[in-house]
Amino acid sequence: MSLIAELASFVVGAKASDLPPAERERLSLHVADTAVAALAGANIPEGRALRELGGDAGLASQIGRQAAAARLTEIDDIHLASCITPSAGIVPVALRLAAHLRAFEPERVAGAIWVGTEITTRLGLAVNGPQVLYRGIWPTYLAAPVGAAATAARMFELDEARAAHALSLALMLIAGGVGRIHGVPSGRWFLYANAVASGVAAALAAGADYKGDPELLDKNWLADTHGIALDRDVLRDKLGATSVYSSLSMKPFCSAKQAIAAVEAFRALLHEGVRADAIDKVRVRVPKAYAAMIATRAVPGARQSTMVSVAHQLALAALAPQRLCDVDRSTADADAAVTQLAAKVEVVPDASLEAFYPQHWPAEVEVAAGGQVFHRRVIETRGDPEHPLGRAAVDAKAHCLLDPLVGAAHVDAWLRLCHDGLQDGAACERLAAAFAGAAAQ
Repeated sequence: MSLIAELASFVVGAKASDLPPAERERLSLHVADTAVAALAGANIPEGRALRELGGDAGLASQIGRQAAAARLTEIDDIHLASCITPSAGIVPVALRLAAHLRAFEPERVAGAIWVGTEITTRLGLAVNGPQVLYRGIWPTYLAAPVGAAATAARMFELDEARAAHALSLALMLIAGGVGRIHGVPSGRWFLYANAVASGVAAALAAGADYKGDPELLDKNWLADTHGIALDRDVLRDKLGATSVYSSLSMKPFCSAKQAIAAVEAFRALLHEGVRADAIDKVRVRVPKAYAAMIATRAVPGARQSTMVSVAHQLALAALAPQRLCDVDRSTADADAAVTQLAAKVEVVPDASLEAFYPQHWPAEVEVAAGGQVFHRRVIETRGDPEHPLGRAAVDAKAHCLLDPLVGAAHVDAWLRLCHDGLQDGAACERLAAAFAGAAAQ
């Protein structure tokens, strides 16, 4: 049996009901967390611009743009070891197709979400996502067509042969490499939307009996065409016997994940009494792999830069912590005090932190203030598997993010839909309909 055939067998046959109860609960919580991101993205200018870009384009394109609106918020989940942000590109596919097909069986929808998430993260691991990221390859973008195809194949109830062709076609649609994209709206999200849409389209094509090459991954195709080594054993090892959900991280606020440990370390020092007005210098130590990335300075009018720049994030934590929940960040350049504090932040690579990476993305923060130097190291952040966010924390995050955008009452109603959505067919129908409606508001 070819490797793609093995993956297709998992896509078609895996049952979310076979997951341990704790992992099934995590799956549902990640659905809610992703739906929160999708609603936030739909209600900020960059998300609306993305939606309007395609007009009344076909269903696959609509799904891709909704996935990108969730992803661009930087509040969606992430699998650290693979450097993949999976759920933004999977949950919208399952819920939008559930609404389109009127397929509201919770087992079918949950199964589609699981197989897509599993395939996406395993592919990220198999290509060593944390390593290829810093070669200019965006692992989430690379894997997006394949994960979307797996989810769509399950929702379309393709048989194993057609599911294999869907995965093969999706693999042949992968790109991965992106340039240094700047400005708003960002072309980064246009690319990601198309990657997700192409995976849905691959499943549609396979359902119409278009054929791919099911032996693609048994060859050196990925290395020959993209220069990427593939660890085939990672893709097949214990496939279906384990789930990725116990190792997914959730973000507690809007940020590139690479900056979160530093923000948490800095906040701990503030809580212990370090005064922002007494700070002379902040030094952030992180693994070399992402030191240059988070050393980026926030650029007026470029919202993404405010979530990547650790200096900007630390300044917000000290002077305007509520703005860490601002998904829009349209006023990033409005506060001179934030800019002044950010200018005191230096980022340096630290070899002593390399041992923790990529299973964890740590940081050590050193603050010189009032003639003293304070230190705090954070290896595992809030939201990581060692300190998971529970339902109450996800709800609190949702209100912090969404209350300014849609109002607390709407957020409460949205959360009820999200948490109940996989309980029974009627609840699933309500969630799928609301999710589809959120894309059109």
